Amino acid sequence: MQPRAEDADSRSAMLPLGSFWAGVCRAAPGADCAPDEEVVRPLCHLGYARGHCPRFPAEEPADAVRFTIRGDDGGSLHLYYVLERDHHPLAHGPLEYSLGGATFAEAPANPIIRRQAEAYVASYLRRKNVR
Repeated sequence: MQPRAEDADSRSAMLPLGSFWAGVCRAAPGADCAPDEEVVRPLCHLGYARGHCPRFPAEEPADAVRFTIRGDDGGSLHLYYVLERDHHPLAHGPLEYSLGGATFAEAPANPIIRRQAEAYVASYLRRKNVR
């Protein structure tokens, strides 16, 4: 995933990953693709694509993920994540990201959730360094 140029818009901080991102859709294992902008903005960036995107895996329990920063002590970021289904919490928990090591103390097991958490951290750090 790569941050999109229009990330300078302060409203993008409210997006689930903290900004707009470009990347590859991995919803269908083994059939990666680069989705069209008409799909990315309303579905990929906001979640809840179930029933709207033909690539969304029916067996996937969550249809959205949300992150927030609980704390930033200068050495570590303390995050909290919530996996949602139909706008309701499905699973949740804390994450700790080492700024010096640029890694999670215990990364999410799901590689897609892990990459989304990394994107959220990168968005947060870009906004923090702009101020």
